[in-house]
Amino acid sequence: MNILAIDTSNYVMGVAVLRDGAVAGEYVTNIKKNHSIRLMPAIDQLMRETGMKPDELDRIAVAHGPGSYTGVRIGLATAKTMAWTLDIPVVGISSLEAVARQGAFFDGYVCPFFDARRGLVYTGLYDQEMNVVKEETNVLMEDWLEELAALEAPVLFVSQDLAVHQDLIVEKLGDNAVLPSAPYHFARPSIIAAVAADKEPGNLHELVPNYLRLPEAEAKWLEQQRNK
Repeated sequence: MNILAIDTSNYVMGVAVLRDGAVAGEYVTNIKKNHSIRLMPAIDQLMRETGMKPDELDRIAVAHGPGSYTGVRIGLATAKTMAWTLDIPVVGISSLEAVARQGAFFDGYVCPFFDARRGLVYTGLYDQEMNVVKEETNVLMEDWLEELAALEAPVLFVSQDLAVHQDLIVEKLGDNAVLPSAPYHFARPSIIAAVAADKEPGNLHELVPNYLRLPEAEAKWLEQQRNK
């Protein structure tokens, strides 16, 4: 199966091409530049370098959040437009699951998270087989860590935002907090593609961003409407 994978849901941007199930190419950057400007040139370059033609693709995989509201929309809009044009299915993969799979060989729980500001995080909990132990949520990190501490078991934390919460993690979990080195904290688009290969595609028009919470502007607008 030939798959193009896209991830712009957070600060890191990633694109990968799988040809017949093997990783033909992968492009990942962790730099402060606009995804909307860089995504299509990155896809075009990777497709050309791997010799993959658009009409050879069987499906497209995309990280659909949670994460940056703008980033999630960019990735989804690009993936859905390409899928519609090429008449192929698109598969949405949780951005948290994509990061969690970096710890798939860890013998214990895996906790991916993204900083959501004001002490909040987007997070969830997985076991070694990548089964969901605790559903994805938007929660205060301190409250979440107390839940994890109650498990009294090793937890691997994977996140591009680890430095923001590292001290609190160690304070709450002590020796049960496992913090890997830098390369393990970023989602690999090739893994997103591999997961999508085994997942049943849904309806193209029903694939929507998984924000976990409303964008702040939308939440304020709804509150204003309720107060009228």
